[in-house]
Amino acid sequence: MVRYSVEPEVPEKTSKTRGSHLRIHYKHCREIAHMTRGMSIDKAVRFCEDVMAFKTTVTFSRHTGGIGHHAQAKQHKAPGNAGRWPVKAMRVYRDLLTNAVANAEVKGLDTDRLVITHAQVNRAPPGRRRTYRAHGRIGKYASQPCHIEIILTETSDPVEKMDDDEPLRITKKMAAKRRFVKVGGGTK
Repeated sequence: MVRYSVEPEVPEKTSKTRGSHLRIHYKHCREIAHMTRGMSIDKAVRFCEDVMAFKTTVTFSRHTGGIGHHAQAKQHKAPGNAGRWPVKAMRVYRDLLTNAVANAEVKGLDTDRLVITHAQVNRAPPGRRRTYRAHGRIGKYASQPCHIEIILTETSDPVEKMDDDEPLRITKKMAAKRRFVKVGGGTK
C-alpha cells in the first residue's frame, strides 16, 4: 500500500488514484491539477475533453515563463491571458480521473456527487539523456516527469435553509439583557 500526502477524514466516502514516474511535463500537470481541484468529476472530464479538442485552455499561473498569450485564456481570467493546450498531459490526467471513478464505483459511491478534493503533482527524478553539441562537447538532455495523486470525495446532501419570514434581529442591549441572570428576588 502506498502513502498519500493527505489521508481523508472519512475514507469510506473517498476514492484515490495515483500515477508515479509519468513521462509527461511536471509544469503542465501542476497547472492542470490546480485548475481541476474543487471541480465535480463530470465537469473535470468535460474540461479535459475540451482542452484536447482545443476549445479551452489550461491557464498557467505559476510557471509562466515563455507561455504564449491566447484569447481563450480570458475565459478563465488567466493572469496575462497565459494559457496552453497540453494534450499529452491532459490525456494522462483524464485517464487517472476515469480510474478514480472506477475505484469509486467499486466502493459503491455515487459517481454523480464526486468532487476532486485533492490533486497534487510532484516532480519525479529526471530522465537523463545526452545531446551532442559543437566542438565535440556533450550536453544534458533531461525530461521532467512527475508523480500525480488525486482524491475524489462524495459530497453529502446540502442542508436546506430554514424558512423564516423575517430574521429576528438582536441588538446589543437585548443580548446583554439575556446574559443577565436575576439572582434572589423573593416572592411577589
